[in-house]
Amino acid sequence: MKTALMTTAAMVAALAAAPASANEKFTFALNWFPVGDHAAYWVAKEKGYFAEKGLDVVLENSKGSGDSIAKVDTGRADAGLADAAVVIGSRARGTTVKVVGIIFDRTPMNFFSKTSAPITEPSQLSGKTVGAPPGDSQRLMWPAFARANKLDPNIITWVNIEPSAKYAALAEGRADAVSDYTTGRPLAEKAVGKGNAVSLNWADYGFQLYAMSIMTSEATIKERPEVLRNFLAAAYKGWQDAMKDPDGAMEIYKKAVPEIDVAALRENMGLGFELMRTQTFKDHGIGAIDKGKMCASVDLVNTYMELPTKVECADVYDATFLSKIELPLDVK
Repeated sequence: MKTALMTTAAMVAALAAAPASANEKFTFALNWFPVGDHAAYWVAKEKGYFAEKGLDVVLENSKGSGDSIAKVDTGRADAGLADAAVVIGSRARGTTVKVVGIIFDRTPMNFFSKTSAPITEPSQLSGKTVGAPPGDSQRLMWPAFARANKLDPNIITWVNIEPSAKYAALAEGRADAVSDYTTGRPLAEKAVGKGNAVSLNWADYGFQLYAMSIMTSEATIKERPEVLRNFLAAAYKGWQDAMKDPDGAMEIYKKAVPEIDVAALRENMGLGFELMRTQTFKDHGIGAIDKGKMCASVDLVNTYMELPTKVECADVYDATFLSKIELPLDVK
């Protein structure tokens, strides 16, 4: 009896000393090296929004949408950021990823060149070199943009360049242009000089489709729907706070990622806000997916990209995870 009592006492002591159950790990694959539109996720992490939902979120950089999609599709990440058009194309090649939330509701796809050798319209790309990593969303979507503008996709030569080295390559003349979202202007001008970066905005040439999105795998949707829902709600709250207090968001970001250039990324983040000030987000909340726009994006990809099979709109997105986190009306 004494031994039994001692054993019971030891068990009680062990339980009392044991730490509380840990939050569930959730790896989120960012699409790029640190840029302004990643700040919101660090805000959500620092302010405890993920932890409040029972999540231990790990934020991991990637080398473009193709890279982040590969991580999610193979289970190395639970969800990630990727250009919606690249998600659509990946479905035709056998991935199981789906868009579950939209971040940039307007199209920011773009090429930057220098004022000394400006490329301001698609036909001027003929014979030029464009720098980008293999997984870059504009690089993957280039064939569609070229065909939409009646151009041969082979008129340009792609130069493999790491994400963080693209603008240095442009400044040094190792590429005639580089691909990036329009929000990248502050980073481009940091490299080539203020006022010396020229844009070729794809939206100006008929390429209107969904852009930056949050995607996950069908397995996560099926097996961990509440975890995913909780992650998205916390992430959108991070966006809401970043919009309300951009400078505070940058302070948090700098604390988490000391090497960032606050001035450049503050402007970079602000340009991202402009892509989110839409009626859809005002009516339905940050992350809302419009079926008509999504299906139009799928049609564009099906029409102009060389895919092994046609992609069905219903297969590329799931709009049931909307958290209805309001878009701040006082966005700065």
